Amino acid sequence: MKNNILVIIPTFNEAHNIERIVDEIFDLVDGSHILIVDDGSPDGTADLVKEKRRTYPNRLHLIERESKLGLGTAYVTGFRYALKNGYEFVCEMDADFSHSPEDLPKLIHKVKSGEADVAIGSRYARGISIVNWPLRRLILSYSANIYARLVTGVPIKDMTAGFKCIHSKVLREIGIERIKSNGYAFQIEIHFRAYKAGFKLNEVSIIFREREEGVSKMSKSIVREAVWRVWVLRLQSMFGKL
Repeated sequence: MKNNILVIIPTFNEAHNIERIVDEIFDLVDGSHILIVDDGSPDGTADLVKEKRRTYPNRLHLIERESKLGLGTAYVTGFRYALKNGYEFVCEMDADFSHSPEDLPKLIHKVKSGEADVAIGSRYARGISIVNWPLRRLILSYSANIYARLVTGVPIKDMTAGFKCIHSKVLREIGIERIKSNGYAFQIEIHFRAYKAGFKLNEVSIIFREREEGVSKMSKSIVREAVWRVWVLRLQSMFGKL
């Protein structure tokens, strides 16, 4: 049977979460496959995935990388795998349950139905839908999204969203090998390139919950990259070098 849905989950030290999230996704999304891209987690995340593959031998896949190489490169690695293996609907999500597996079917339906080419799980589509974030982080994220939207001109309220479903034709068209961003900037670049290529972007309101286990991967360098990268993208677009 033709491969159809691939959920890509980058991991670094997600041993507390990985088995449960795999089970929940497979329970909720019939026929889906999961690709874990692990960046050399010292807590044994990859070993748990290998053990879990005995339960899901043909549906759970693993790519191990030697060190922490960044979110953007993890997703590009996953996108390459998806295109090589003929998946039509490609999803991004975190392993830490900040993105609820229960929202996956809604995102996939938006793309399958043709309503969207990229369906974005949005924290800001209907006001603010975030649970357990400190006020400082909320203000930073909300302001960053306004900034990214104004600079790029993309009419999306949650430009930094990392929970989405993308039709494979988008990945083929935008040229994933040209994507150079990591962190929040990676998500902005995906949305920007898809929008500029004429694809339909659609936000689906979700409730984002702060991670239950482990430590946030947020850093100052991720924020700094997002600040300058949006201007690089805009200038590249203006001069036809995107």
